[in-house]
Amino acid sequence: MKKDMSIIGVPMDLGQNRRGVDMGPSAMRYAGAIERLQRLQYNVSDLGDIPINRPDGKDDKRDGNLRNLQQVAEGNQALAEMVDQEIGKNRFPLIFGGDHSIAIGSLSGIAKHYKNLGVIWYDAHGDLNCGETSPSGNIHGMPLAVSLGIGHEKLTNMLHYQPKVKPENIVIVGARSLDPGERELIREKGIKVYTMHEIDRIGMTKVMQETIDYLQERTDGVHLSLDLDGLDPSEAPGVGTPVLGGLTYRESHLAMEMLAEADILTSAEFVEVNPILDDKNKTATVAVGLMGSLFGEKLK
Repeated sequence: MKKDMSIIGVPMDLGQNRRGVDMGPSAMRYAGAIERLQRLQYNVSDLGDIPINRPDGKDDKRDGNLRNLQQVAEGNQALAEMVDQEIGKNRFPLIFGGDHSIAIGSLSGIAKHYKNLGVIWYDAHGDLNCGETSPSGNIHGMPLAVSLGIGHEKLTNMLHYQPKVKPENIVIVGARSLDPGERELIREKGIKVYTMHEIDRIGMTKVMQETIDYLQERTDGVHLSLDLDGLDPSEAPGVGTPVLGGLTYRESHLAMEMLAEADILTSAEFVEVNPILDDKNKTATVAVGLMGSLFGEKLK
């Protein structure tokens, strides 16, 4: 991994309807993310937070069942442009969310630089909905579909190209809550998914080794999109959409350590830390601990 790293905060809370996740970037900084990365000899440049415009609040404005479409699109456009610039400077982009809708901007800025970008989607959810299939209209449940070119053109055509990612270059790890439309899309596109059933059955070591081998064969860069709700709520309580029966802290550290050893990541993001729903900043602290393992921290 590149030692020159750019931190970009995206205080986005408009991709869903629970306030507080906009404080996620601050919570991770407060938990010592920058200092931890600097101790690992990364040259860290914290670029601060992207401004997010708020809706006027008069009513729940929707466009094709998409809540806050305009503001989510504007925030992601700004993120995409900044990520594009940082990769152009040969720097590793590390993005702090915010809700998971920010992956639309992340992947738009990143995928420009690769012919076959791989994506590890570490999450309880598939985030493969669109306006027609979403039960809620929350865009944080749509970023992976958007990156495949499925959804509203204000989102899919960001930076004037689509799709950002090919379905065969995606691996979802930790899934345990998939809507019917998402299951159908996974089958239709042949997306590789490791559900909690499979992780319990074959173990995290095998899951991550298979993931790494699979992506190394077919990609020229790999983005990690880590949603803290991938972990069990007992380990990461400060998330907006907790799902019981998730990944443990130890399994997640193992996964990050294996990614560090494989040295395949070219970008990463940590999302859905909500301090209002948290217990003494526990979830942000977990996120920063996982960053330590991902970026090379070792006990010996």
